[in-house]
Amino acid sequence: MITIGNLAVLIALIAAVYSIGASVYGGLNRRRDFVASGEHAAYTCHAMVVIATIALVHGLITHDFSLKYVASYSSSTLPLRFRIAALWGGMEGSLLFWALLLTSMTSLVIFQNRERNRILMPFVVATCMTVGAFFLSLLNTVTPPFAQLPFIPAEGSDLNPLLQNYWMQIHPPALYLGYVTWTIPFGFAIAALATGRLDDLWIRTSRRWSLAAWFFLCCGNILGARWAYEVLGWGGYWAWDPVENAAFMPLMTGTAYLHSVMIQERKDMLKVWNMTLIILTFCLTIFGTFLTRSGVISSVHSFTQSGLGPFFLAFLAAVIVFSTILTIRRLPELRPKHQLDSMLSRESAFLFNNLLLVGIAFATFWGTVFPVLSEWVRGVKITVGPPFFNRVNAPLAIALLFLMGVGPLIAWRRSTIDKLARTFLAPSLFGITAGAIAFFAGMRDINAVLVVSFSAFVLYTITLEFHRGAAARVSMVGQNYVSALFTLLTKNQRRYGGYVVHLGVVFIFIGVAMSSIYRVEEMYTVDPGESFSIGPYTLRYDDAVDRSDDHMARMIATLTVFENDEEIATISPEKRFYRKPEQPATEVDFRTTWRDDLYVILGSIDPEKTATFQAYINPLVVWFWIGGFVIIAGTGICIFPVSGARRRERAREAATARTQEHA
Repeated sequence: MITIGNLAVLIALIAAVYSIGASVYGGLNRRRDFVASGEHAAYTCHAMVVIATIALVHGLITHDFSLKYVASYSSSTLPLRFRIAALWGGMEGSLLFWALLLTSMTSLVIFQNRERNRILMPFVVATCMTVGAFFLSLLNTVTPPFAQLPFIPAEGSDLNPLLQNYWMQIHPPALYLGYVTWTIPFGFAIAALATGRLDDLWIRTSRRWSLAAWFFLCCGNILGARWAYEVLGWGGYWAWDPVENAAFMPLMTGTAYLHSVMIQERKDMLKVWNMTLIILTFCLTIFGTFLTRSGVISSVHSFTQSGLGPFFLAFLAAVIVFSTILTIRRLPELRPKHQLDSMLSRESAFLFNNLLLVGIAFATFWGTVFPVLSEWVRGVKITVGPPFFNRVNAPLAIALLFLMGVGPLIAWRRSTIDKLARTFLAPSLFGITAGAIAFFAGMRDINAVLVVSFSAFVLYTITLEFHRGAAARVSMVGQNYVSALFTLLTKNQRRYGGYVVHLGVVFIFIGVAMSSIYRVEEMYTVDPGESFSIGPYTLRYDDAVDRSDDHMARMIATLTVFENDEEIATISPEKRFYRKPEQPATEVDFRTTWRDDLYVILGSIDPEKTATFQAYINPLVVWFWIGGFVIIAGTGICIFPVSGARRRERAREAATARTQEHA
């Protein structure tokens, strides 16, 4: 299998390079035979990467410790599910997994467009295969996944204990899918620049890919937050870690892109801005990969020090230079045909939305790279911690929350102050009332009050939009109200699915604000039988038992939770010590309700079972996770394909709208 794996990776690189050359030559010279040959080479590249991946997974499953990668990230006692997940647990395997995802998506997009977009497709394929060739060249030279050891060790070093968790099985694949999928819209953007097809064709063609990329990136961030919450044992889910930031930045610019392309489709504006956003988003995915694999930053998420940093920086620089040259070359054709009609319009609200999102991404980028830059320039690393990110991004995020409520209420093109006053009166009063109630209920933090007020404002506007749409269908079609609501979601998925996503974002705002501002933390050292209190809860430390096995030593503490002298739950945090590698780990336990999370960490325990516990109360944190599920549902509504008849109807409506606007 080792020989097969090495040969497959080499053939995949050769096929990728050939695909680039054949596709570019065929696209420039309108040679269908070369275009087809380039696509077939892309399929071949995908097949070879699949074979290489199977070979590496086979080595992990069968404990082939002659492979350096298997010996470094697996062991004979590691459970099967983690042996498979070890594919993306190390440097070489994660790069191979990245190549697998990219070639799979490239093959899928070729198949989808086998009879359409034939002018764009050669350059889409060439762009995707260029990215693939970069990763495959690393796999063939710098980080070969099938490197062999000079001797066969009796045992492997095992997977990092922090990664031996359920969420590690799904968080990295979701995040990688988010990173990689942005390559497809980027490929269509480059193809549009290369061919001069700069209308909204490339945007419409890649819309579902963009939504899928945003969906997976959002899932990756939320699942990563859950992993941090359950595994890292510090009581929270987000610490502005550099690798967390690397996944967060393209999410912000990608969100800005999804909003701004709506203006191009409706008004034929912001062509340069949209090109810039999609290029920036793709570059940030490569930058995030550089941060994780270069070793220039210290993070629990990052891989060890490696020599990949210069290669990623060189590739990133090449992408930026090439994309910029193409964009500048097409600037005359990218000039907008229409101008912004009024500052009091939905287009204006979207522009401010874009500026805030990009502002958050830039502030996060600066805070992430500043320690590295300071060390390079002055030789001293200046730490930038969570207070900086919270202080800078919190006002921008709260303003963004407010604009989420403004967008649905304000009209396209232009509106009047009188009309805005009438439209905003009821939702504004609702938001102000909610903020006042929160203030008089004891909430004194201004950010928390604003989040409550603006969340109520947005919830009112979303509810109003659904009610208006449903009421109109009840009046015109005669449907009952519930059926009308369902029809709204199926007939205008993009609009109302977007509102569902906004609803999830509101829930996340509430969860983040309340759990971070009003979190309670206590630490106690107690003997078995003793109790301690935090907030409304009393916890009795009952006992600690040893549950060790060949893979790890485990000490599990049992605490009984009381509220108002009534027993309500049992919590069992653990202290673990993995035998390979010899490393301690903490396994937290918590009790979740709609009101709060009681979160308990076993800090230390001595032979007499005297234990130190760190306990937290995280108010309303459950709404963070609920918001994530709602966002997933809303994005699914937007992506799920409509019927052919409905698709044709929407195309006619879009064509009519563009004709009317041009007239």
